[in-house]
Amino acid sequence: MAIDIKALANQGVNGLHPYQPGKPVEELERELGISNIVKLASNENPLGLSPKAQGAIAAATAELARYPDANGFYLKQKLSSYCNVNADQITLGNGSNEVLEILFRTFISGDDEVIFDKHAFIVYALLTQSIGATAVAVPSVEWGHDLDGMLAAITPKTRMICIANPNNPTGTYLSPQRLAEFLAKVPENIIVVLDEAYFEYVPQSERADSVAWLQQYPNLAISRTFSKAFGLAGLRVGYLLSSPELADLLNRVREPFNCNMLALAAAEAVLDDTDYVNRAVALNKTEMARLMSWCDSQNIAYIPSHGNFLTIEIAEAQAVYEALLHQGVIVRPIGGYGMPNHLRISIGLVAENDRFMNALHHVLSSKK
Repeated sequence: MAIDIKALANQGVNGLHPYQPGKPVEELERELGISNIVKLASNENPLGLSPKAQGAIAAATAELARYPDANGFYLKQKLSSYCNVNADQITLGNGSNEVLEILFRTFISGDDEVIFDKHAFIVYALLTQSIGATAVAVPSVEWGHDLDGMLAAITPKTRMICIANPNNPTGTYLSPQRLAEFLAKVPENIIVVLDEAYFEYVPQSERADSVAWLQQYPNLAISRTFSKAFGLAGLRVGYLLSSPELADLLNRVREPFNCNMLALAAAEAVLDDTDYVNRAVALNKTEMARLMSWCDSQNIAYIPSHGNFLTIEIAEAQAVYEALLHQGVIVRPIGGYGMPNHLRISIGLVAENDRFMNALHHVLSSKK
């Protein structure tokens, strides 16, 4: 009798469904034979690669036969200045997804509970289930985190609370005051993960000085990424800020050489390219406002967003998504997030957003 390999897997793994990323352009080209495709599905930076990052990558290729710096010394020095932390408070990862995984592997076991918002970044649920821990998904309030509900959900088994701010896929945002009040009420034996992947898109006047909270809360961990405003999604660089003690534990679990040489070089360079990041943020602000105004004119409901995407409410969202594919426009259906009547639209270049609006108008008009 053949062995049942599935029976050998860790508890929780058999019930997992692989993460579904936004459909790649190449896949749509193969499926439908369409060219000139607009991809607005994965919250990428539409400006392309930073010129300074591009130059750094070209220079680094001469050393690709060597292993990268396993500790990312120079990137940590740059991040230390950028984030106003010490280098020993930084953990580097292959995207912020990996630092989240390291965090879970370090602190979560099968007997623990992890609290997160019902419509939060799906990776929290995937990591929880893969470890065999218990997921506690707290219902949202107006598509955003219910912090009081999260506090009420805490039990003696709670080991971690995950908060995405701004949240993906809803774009909702918690004010600094609300977060500060929440942190003060969380027991110190619970790790609080503040996922700030879209931090750079939040206006300066509205940003929480979350790094300053690290001095008061050694149980706080802040994750950020180079995949959004910094435009390095294809190179996968993320980082986590925490107390030195927490970072020391994470770096015991972290795999060596988890950030490749090109990623390290590009990340160091783009931190110096403030003009590029400012242009990306300004474009996002202008085009977000234009897209929301268009939705208003078309009576299309949406969730106001602090990220680089807008989530719209639309009937038969999956069918609309598929119809848009035939128009050469890729957006993101988010039924897997418990939002079957919504589509998430990444903010693109002016021409890309025009293409989306025209395509959606065509699809909706043809349904009438």
